[in-house]
Amino acid sequence: MVFSSFTFLFTFLPLFLLVYFLAPAVCRNAVLLGASLLFYFYGVREHPVYLFLLLVSVAVNYAAARWMAGCRQEIWRCVWLTVGMVWNIGSLFVFKYLDFLSANLNLLLERMGSARSIPAANLVLPVGISFYTFQISSYLIDVYRKKVPAEQSLLTLGTYLCMFPQLIAGPIVTYSQVQDRMRFRIHSFAQVEEGLREFTIGLALKVLIANRVGNLWTQINTIGFESISTPLAWLGIAAFSFQIYFDFYGYSLMAKGLGQMMGFVFPDNFRNPYLARSMTEFWRRWHMTLGGWFREYVYIPLGGNRRHPYRNLFLVWMLTGLWHGASWNFVVWGFFLFMLLLLEKKGLANIFDRLPILGHLYMLVVIPLSWLVFAVSDMGQFMSYLGRLFPFFGQGGTNVFEGDFAKYAAAYFLPLAAALFCCTGIPRHMYEKRKYTFLATFGLLLLFWGCVYCMYMGLDDPFLYYQF
Repeated sequence: MVFSSFTFLFTFLPLFLLVYFLAPAVCRNAVLLGASLLFYFYGVREHPVYLFLLLVSVAVNYAAARWMAGCRQEIWRCVWLTVGMVWNIGSLFVFKYLDFLSANLNLLLERMGSARSIPAANLVLPVGISFYTFQISSYLIDVYRKKVPAEQSLLTLGTYLCMFPQLIAGPIVTYSQVQDRMRFRIHSFAQVEEGLREFTIGLALKVLIANRVGNLWTQINTIGFESISTPLAWLGIAAFSFQIYFDFYGYSLMAKGLGQMMGFVFPDNFRNPYLARSMTEFWRRWHMTLGGWFREYVYIPLGGNRRHPYRNLFLVWMLTGLWHGASWNFVVWGFFLFMLLLLEKKGLANIFDRLPILGHLYMLVVIPLSWLVFAVSDMGQFMSYLGRLFPFFGQGGTNVFEGDFAKYAAAYFLPLAAALFCCTGIPRHMYEKRKYTFLATFGLLLLFWGCVYCMYMGLDDPFLYYQF
């Protein structure tokens, strides 16, 4: 079930809110947990065992944290931390990386002349496992660090991990950020209104912008990379850059809005990343909860800036690449970003600080190129597309569709222009200044029903980050 669907908007959400607000305050966590499990079951109904996997994750981490908190000897605290983390990371590895490892081992065996091979498990990736694994792992580590107490209520911990607004694709919320509101939170009509406003903005970004510009990228894939002109190649990767941003940003705003309706305050996940003047600044603005997770639980424990900073940076970006997917293009993507960040640390960022225009021009090139590595998994296809972007290297091929750029630029002018304008942050600034005026409210109503119309016409694509 996706947020941008009739099932969610006109059946699940209204019924949930009705039951949630009619229920006594002491029962609302139970209502939220029950609705969240129903929401998740709907998404994995063809593989119902994955709901059981989620529940086991809650139980294992609940028990490990409780036993850890009850131990006075450090060695036993480490043992229970290890037990919990082996389950968390082990489950993620089995479902997400086992076939990737076996395929590469088989390739190695083949090149060594061996006739033996490791059979593939062919497991379907459970929806949201990367997100909820990181979230519950942060809780367990924080209990070990004595940053938060071990949760005594299994219901409360289950509600924290499973709450449907951010279960599937984040933002990654640490327990310390919501622990007080898990027991007591204020509900008001004003909060519900604010949440609905935020949800509507996110829905519009997803349906009216991300889905529309995403169609251009889909059409370019259908045409074939060898048959597009250089201008269309740049337009296509720009479209994908807009799509992935507004798809995920829209989801994050919808999740934040849903949380507000229920009295939670989820952290922001984006802060106008395409206005960044360097890749370092970009990744402080993009998917901030994931970046914060790697900084808090990987980079700093490894030594941060104090000990082997470049090694730590390399490991973080290799893990970030693999977190996004079990494929070599994600490994290459992580390495590419590591190299850019390393160059910026060596002095390139200082140049961009002195010459901001140069920094923006630099990002106009490297952002689309970084997303190209992310988007195209086949290295042959990647090199073909790169040849279309930079035909002067002699890899251009033959342009079959004459005038393709003019055709697609005209067809997608409005959504591309809207995407570019929204990247500046100006629309959000204008909205915040006039948020409670009649004009702003009427505009949000128009956006909502415009989204409904587009969804009716079939523009209700799944969120890109559901696959991670």
